[in-house]
Amino acid sequence: MEKLKCLLFCIVVSLCSCDGYKILVVFSTPNPSHGILGDNMVRHLLNAGHEVTYLTPYIETQNNKTNNLHLIDVSNTQNISEETKDILDFKQIIKGTVDLPDFKLMFELVSKIGDMILGNPNVQKLLKDPQQKFDVIISEYMFHGLFSTFSAVFQCPYIWFSTIEPHWIALNLVSGPMNPAYNGDYLQGRIPPFSFMGRVQELWTQMKGLYYYKYDFHYTEEAIYQKQIVPILKDQGKPVPDYNLLKYDASLMLGNSHVAIGNAVPLPPIYKHIGGYHINEEVKPLPESLKKIMDSAKNGVIYFSMGSNLKSKELPDDLKQGLLEVFRGLKQTVIWKFEENLPDQPKNVHIVQWAPQQSILAHPNLKLFVTHGGLLSLTEAVYFGVPIIVIPVFADQFLNANQARNKGFAERVDPSHHLHKDLKVALDKVLGDFNRYSGRAKEVSAAYHDNPIKPGVALNFWVEHVVRTRGAPHLRLVALQVPLYQQAYLDLLAVLLAAAIAILLVVRRILSLLTSKRTKLKKN
Repeated sequence: MEKLKCLLFCIVVSLCSCDGYKILVVFSTPNPSHGILGDNMVRHLLNAGHEVTYLTPYIETQNNKTNNLHLIDVSNTQNISEETKDILDFKQIIKGTVDLPDFKLMFELVSKIGDMILGNPNVQKLLKDPQQKFDVIISEYMFHGLFSTFSAVFQCPYIWFSTIEPHWIALNLVSGPMNPAYNGDYLQGRIPPFSFMGRVQELWTQMKGLYYYKYDFHYTEEAIYQKQIVPILKDQGKPVPDYNLLKYDASLMLGNSHVAIGNAVPLPPIYKHIGGYHINEEVKPLPESLKKIMDSAKNGVIYFSMGSNLKSKELPDDLKQGLLEVFRGLKQTVIWKFEENLPDQPKNVHIVQWAPQQSILAHPNLKLFVTHGGLLSLTEAVYFGVPIIVIPVFADQFLNANQARNKGFAERVDPSHHLHKDLKVALDKVLGDFNRYSGRAKEVSAAYHDNPIKPGVALNFWVEHVVRTRGAPHLRLVALQVPLYQQAYLDLLAVLLAAAIAILLVVRRILSLLTSKRTKLKKN
C-alpha cells in the first residue's frame, strides 16, 4: 500500500511539474507607463517558472535577482523623450500651441525608435548569437511591425501586445479593419453611437490610415528590415521571409483592455483581454506618513495625480495658486502628487513627489481620484471602485475620459487657463452627488472582477498555449487571407456597376435605333 502511495505521488509530481519556456519580451517605448506594463508582464512570466530575456530601456527598475531573467539594455531610446518633450509640456498644451501628432508624425517617431532598437549593439549581439533560442516572443505593438522580424531570426512564433483599448490599427494586423460605424479612433475620442458626421469622419480616418500603413509606411519599415535584419538572416543561412508575411503572422494579440472599462466591440478569437495584470493582488502597505494622513482624514481623501509623463510643476503659477485655492475650500484632505513644494500650502493639502498609487486607491478613506486618464490609472480606479475626474491631455486619454464619463463614474475637465474653475465645478458635481458616482464605480468594478480567470493567470495561459500548440494556427482568422476589396465586396460592386452600365448602353442603343427608324418613317 505504501509503495502504491509513493508511486501515485511520483506520478502526480511528474504531471504537475513542467519545464518553463524561454521567452523574449520586447518593451522598447521610452515611457514610464509602458515600462510598468513590461515589468509586470515579466513578473508574471517569471512567477510561472519561465526564463525571460527582457529588452527594456528601464534597466534601473529591475531588482529581481533571479537567474531566469536576462536584461537587454536599450536605454538609448530615452534620448527620443528629449526630442518630444514639447508634446507633453503643460504650458504649451494649455496655450493650444501643441496638437496631437498626425499619422505621419507619429509613425516617423515610432519607426525611428524601432530602427534604433534593431540597430542597438546589445540587440544586434542578441540577434547574431546562433546559440540563442526562444520558444515564443512577446512584443509591444507601437504602430509599426518591425519587431515581428525577431521571429524570422529565432524561428519561433510571436505575440503582439497592445497597450490601449481594441483599436483598428492594431486589430488590422490580426483580423482586418474594424467597422468604423461603431469603432472609434482613439485620437478622436468618440463614443458610439456616432452622429452622421461622426461616422463619416471615422470612415475617413480609417481609410486614410489604412492607405498610409499599407503603402507609405510599409516602404519605411521594409527598408529598416532590409538594413537591420536581412544581413543577419543571410549570415546565418536562414530563409529571408517577405516582410509583409512576417508582419501579419502573429499567433496572438494580448490587449491591455477589459470589456467592463471600454466599449463592447466584436473581437476575433486571436485577441485576448488581460487589462489589469499590472495590479498587485496583495496591496502593499502605505508608508507610515501617508497612512497617518489617510487614516486621520475625517471627511475622506481626494488624490490628485497627473501621471508619470506630465510634470505638474510646469503649470503656470496662476494655475498652481488657483488649484491651491480650490483645494483650500474643500473639507476633504487632498494628496497631490507634485514635483515641488508650493508656498502658502493649505493645511488640508499634502504634496508628495512620489505616491504608491495602488495603495492609496485601495484605502477605505479615499473618496475621489483626479487623474490624467491614462489607461493604467483608469484600470486601477475601476479595480478599486473609485470615482474619478479626468483631465485628459494626450493620446488615448480623451477616449478613456469619455468612456468613463459615459459609464457614469467620472467627469471630464479639459486643460485650459481656467482649469481650476472648471475643476471646482466638477468637484462640486461629483462630491454633491457622491453616492451615485461611487455606486456606479463599484458596479463597474464588480463587473471587472467577475471573471473566471485573473488577468495575470490569463497572460501566462495564452502565452503557454501559443507554445504548446506551435503558434496557435487555429486562432488565426481566414480574413487575413481575403483581400480588403473582397471583404468589402468591391469586386461584386464592380460587376454590378459594369452590368448596369452595359444594360444602359444596350437600352440606349435600342432607343437610338428605334428613334432612327421613326425618323425615317416620318420622312417617307
